[in-house]
Amino acid sequence: MKEKTMQKFSGVQSIERAFAIIELLDEAGELGIAEISRRLSLERSTVHRIASTLRHLGYLSQNSSNPKYSNSFRFFEIGNNVVKRLGLRQQAAPFLRELSEKTHEAVNLAILDGNEVIFIDKIESQSTIKVDLAVGKRFPTYCTGLGKTFLAWLPEGEVADIVGPPPFVKYTKKTITEFPQLMEELRQIRKDGFSLDNEEFVEGLLCLGVPVRSRSGDVVAALSVALPKYLYAGDEVKIGSVCAVLMDVAYRFSCSLGFKGSEFCEGSSCLWRK
Repeated sequence: MKEKTMQKFSGVQSIERAFAIIELLDEAGELGIAEISRRLSLERSTVHRIASTLRHLGYLSQNSSNPKYSNSFRFFEIGNNVVKRLGLRQQAAPFLRELSEKTHEAVNLAILDGNEVIFIDKIESQSTIKVDLAVGKRFPTYCTGLGKTFLAWLPEGEVADIVGPPPFVKYTKKTITEFPQLMEELRQIRKDGFSLDNEEFVEGLLCLGVPVRSRSGDVVAALSVALPKYLYAGDEVKIGSVCAVLMDVAYRFSCSLGFKGSEFCEGSSCLWRK
């Protein structure tokens, strides 16, 4: 890992040093005062004072088992808010149009808000199946393609907090109602790189969902394609073709948000591996 150096600039020195520490921790993950001091060529007392201040303000966390510091989730929260304020819908628009034109099916964009997903944009299809999944509506996470996409990349404890205690509300005969079964499916979603809602929320409707990632790799949104089951049932080649298009569009959308990685899932079946 390359060493950080302080560049000369006629700004506020303490702010420059604070951000140098933040950027170093972003790269290294977790470091102690001595190591930060060495890498930035700063006095230990200066590093300690700045790190203590940032921790007090909620921007750094300190490991309870050692004196090392790391950046806190406050930066994740700020990053998410910036993406929203920059207009996630506007940034997504060309990708939604492309997805709609290539699949000829309904396409959706959603974000996670508390224990629900919110549809923030969509393009309808010409299908005879019309479902009331309008922009602005909220839907459960555990039985929708978009919702399971968010849950799949969260720690198990956070998933439990979001979905609440089982049994879950049963919307169709295929709705998952128990937590162990849900977690097993979420593990598979991480391996595959996409989720599938197989008539779990609306009968007669399949929904493929994939994550949209930010510069840091965090899932900030999800894209989905809704498929009438009577047109796709049993046709794995046709479904796979739609899924490949969805993954490609979502990957390029993520890159437009600053994502620079290639690993979106764990298994070799993931089509997002480049």
